Amino acid sequence: MAQFFHAKQKPQQQKMLTLSITGMDHQGRGIAKHNNKVYFVNGALPGEQVNALRVTDKARFANCEVKKVLSASEYRTVPFCRQYDQCGGCQLQHFDVAQQLVAKQTAVSQLFGKFAKTTILNWQAPLQGESQHYRRSARIAVMHDKSSKRMRVGYRQQGSKQLISIEQCDVLSVRFNAVFPLFDSLINHHHELKSISHLQLCEADNGCFIVIRHTKAISAEQKASVAEACLKHNWLLVWQSERQQIEQGSLPIPYYRLAHFQLELAFGLDNFIQVNPYINEAMLKQAIDWLDLNGDEQILDLFCGIGNFSLVLAKYAKYVIGVEGVSSAVAMATQNAHTNAITNTQFHCFDLTQTMQTADWYSQSLDVLVLDPSRTGAMAILEQLPLKQFKTILYVSCDPVTLARDSAIILQAGFSIKKIGLMNMFPHTGHIETMALFHRR
Repeated sequence: MAQFFHAKQKPQQQKMLTLSITGMDHQGRGIAKHNNKVYFVNGALPGEQVNALRVTDKARFANCEVKKVLSASEYRTVPFCRQYDQCGGCQLQHFDVAQQLVAKQTAVSQLFGKFAKTTILNWQAPLQGESQHYRRSARIAVMHDKSSKRMRVGYRQQGSKQLISIEQCDVLSVRFNAVFPLFDSLINHHHELKSISHLQLCEADNGCFIVIRHTKAISAEQKASVAEACLKHNWLLVWQSERQQIEQGSLPIPYYRLAHFQLELAFGLDNFIQVNPYINEAMLKQAIDWLDLNGDEQILDLFCGIGNFSLVLAKYAKYVIGVEGVSSAVAMATQNAHTNAITNTQFHCFDLTQTMQTADWYSQSLDVLVLDPSRTGAMAILEQLPLKQFKTILYVSCDPVTLARDSAIILQAGFSIKKIGLMNMFPHTGHIETMALFHRR
């Protein structure tokens, strides 16, 4: 008689836990230890005791969500957004904004201790601005909801791919307040508009632009009706077809001003720009202050984009070479130099994962290195550049893990950390922006 093996069912683990929160990680999650295991708890603050639901469970750690706060932190606040509990856009509205920076600085220090093996950090005062309505750009998703049989216009739900309808976003520019209800109504009342997949919002200094991305053709008549509905809001509509072609027509090229530096930077709607204009200019001022240029420096600016750093640096240095992997951004940087009558810059499109020393634009006389990479960091670049030729390195980071990792390479090359500071580019979120200045020993 054949016998069949039946695996014993493991008893289901209790999903609800009572946890004491002892710290916060670099993503804004509370940290607790229980039975020799680490728990990361969304919505929990240091010093709190909470009931938390275990969402995912691994061998050494688990991810949880707060279900009830048993003992609240003195820094717990009431979120200002009515949809905060559902929306995945912000993670820290329940945390006093000043204490957010304290917790983030502690998290960065811990990462430096782990990856760069140093805890001696000369922290400077953080750059701060408004904590609401600070975003000049955002990407709004549009998706069909099967349960309600409606198109939803909004942001991703926290911890999910599902979309929640947004009535108003309080961290977005007030000039876009009406975007969500208006496009929700338009899209759900006109069948042709159901092919819209995203809205890209951008407030430039010469107008508020909305790029409408759609996957199927939309008639000229339908586009005209959308334009009419948007007319009173003074939005400039740009249609992007299923072939990724942008129909900008006779609309002006968007730009933003850097008043302190008397610069005007134009950009394409597909180019990267910093979303927080106040902190962007404060960041540039701090860069100039920290670098303390004397006019003889030759600067290499990697990941230069449209020239945000390069053109400011050129006003204080002998020469600036900006390098970027996106050709449209390089073209815009070149145009911006011409528009602002700056003649001591060069911009080059180059794959920054390749060896730079053999490029015809590379020079051994370059003595200041500026890095502003994406979240993946600059490890490949730092490992191939002759770092010792630079007297100073300024690293602008949007990910503290890759900053700490890359800093280890810079320190091993004979540099020391002169200054480091947070830049509160994204209040109420887990994002951490940091500037670090390194001097060759």
